[in-house]
Amino acid sequence: MHRPSEPEDLDHPERLWARAATLAVVAAAVDDWDEFSFGAHGLQCWNDGGAYWWRLKLYDDGRALLCGQDSDGSYTHDGGRQIDFLAGGPAWLPWERLRHDAEGNLFGFVYWWQDGSWARAPYPEKLPDDGLAMAMSWVAPGDAAVGRIVDDLVARTETEVDAAPAVRAFLAAAQARTVGAQDVTALLGAVCDEDSWYEVRPAAALEFAQTLGLTAGDRGGVAVTS
Repeated sequence: MHRPSEPEDLDHPERLWARAATLAVVAAAVDDWDEFSFGAHGLQCWNDGGAYWWRLKLYDDGRALLCGQDSDGSYTHDGGRQIDFLAGGPAWLPWERLRHDAEGNLFGFVYWWQDGSWARAPYPEKLPDDGLAMAMSWVAPGDAAVGRIVDDLVARTETEVDAAPAVRAFLAAAQARTVGAQDVTALLGAVCDEDSWYEVRPAAALEFAQTLGLTAGDRGGVAVTS
């Protein structure tokens, strides 16, 4: 990925949703993880150590919004002035929420998807980084980005099992919206150590998968644009 990131550094929003949702499903089953929530503004993640946050929203007409910040990688000011990450944004963005976030200096990057491509505000010429690569290295196209999801899950849960096949299978099911209880069980069985000290809650993971619209062709991750 470029530093700072370019719109072409991001994969299709449906694939990003499947990856983000996979992380969220595991987080629902295991404590000591990033904090995920889902609501009207999409799927949101706050790192438990305060290193980053991000939010991903899919809309029912194929549009999407991705925003967030990395505490170390995102440069939010240029020459002492706060960067306007919303400049040039389309009218359909949730402006009230975004302006509130901007006033709180929460943004290091804001990307929107419409008409088949990602876009963002123009950056100052000397901006070193927007922090996207540090906060969400798995958003890039290609197999390497999928591998980062696997690495992240394995590092968190300290499993010694080869988790890649199960994670990739779950990602495929998540993108197809066909996740079932057996998929959640296989995922957690691969990324969670059987002899671990932490509790694993498959029922909670399945419930969050349903909330995110990953099951039985549901579209819970998509909301109607207002």
